[in-house]
Amino acid sequence: MARAPLTIPPEVRSRLRRLALRTRRDLGDRGFGMHASRNKGSGLEFAQYRAYEPGDEPRRIDWKLFARSDRFFVREAEQESPVSVWVLIDASASMAQADRARPEWSRFDAARLLALCVAELAMMQGDRFGWMTLQEGALGVADPHRGRAQYDRMQVELSRIEPAGGFADSATLAPLWERISARDLVFFFSDCFDEAGIAMIERLAKAGREVLAVQLLTVEERDFPFDGGFRFRDQETAEELVTDGAALRETFLTRFAAARAALDERLDAGGIRHTAYVLDEAIDAPLQAFFGRRGRAP
Repeated sequence: MARAPLTIPPEVRSRLRRLALRTRRDLGDRGFGMHASRNKGSGLEFAQYRAYEPGDEPRRIDWKLFARSDRFFVREAEQESPVSVWVLIDASASMAQADRARPEWSRFDAARLLALCVAELAMMQGDRFGWMTLQEGALGVADPHRGRAQYDRMQVELSRIEPAGGFADSATLAPLWERISARDLVFFFSDCFDEAGIAMIERLAKAGREVLAVQLLTVEERDFPFDGGFRFRDQETAEELVTDGAALRETFLTRFAAARAALDERLDAGGIRHTAYVLDEAIDAPLQAFFGRRGRAP
């Protein structure tokens, strides 16, 4: 059964108006700056190929490349290569995790609402935005487009997705590599518990894509407020652990902090900007961290 479409609270939308999506312009002193979003045109200086999309002019297809690959590609010129914003959402079973105090608000709900916030920013800037939902054996893809219709489509389609199974395998992810272009800005919303997900964004970053990762955590993972006997169950593997919460608290918090520190170090090494979001925080907190005053590069 589809969930009710989420909407951005008015106070969050007000704060979003003070933000702008930014990409790395270069390694110089400009650091991060608002990118220029360009409309398609004829252009003069060749920049890259990209997969053909419905609506592209046939004259822009590279027919020689088609003869070699049996696939359609169009040529983009330097002046017409716009930034597209991609939102990649982990839709594996662990994303359904919520806190006992607020069972209706899961990691996946937060990821969906964060996706809408990114779409809101892209729409305000006139950028194209698209999304992918990633789960075992299923890759939901919406190619980037501009405007309110695209936003409304995101709102409806994401409400139909239910987290299930494991993370997408390499075969399922295959279409991702040809769709995300070199200049695109990529957001990854996940609990970051699956090695395949981290390897995916490392590969994207190594290929020159700019990746911003948000690790979504529950309040209980941050605080581990359990007392008495509990049965802990892995939602993806169904493995269970029966133990006393208070006895496990110190060990869990120590190991969890170490795992998060190791993840931070790995993402830093890969050139991936990242932050963590806990389910009791304001939904726009990650975007404020990336693009607010504190998130701006010096």
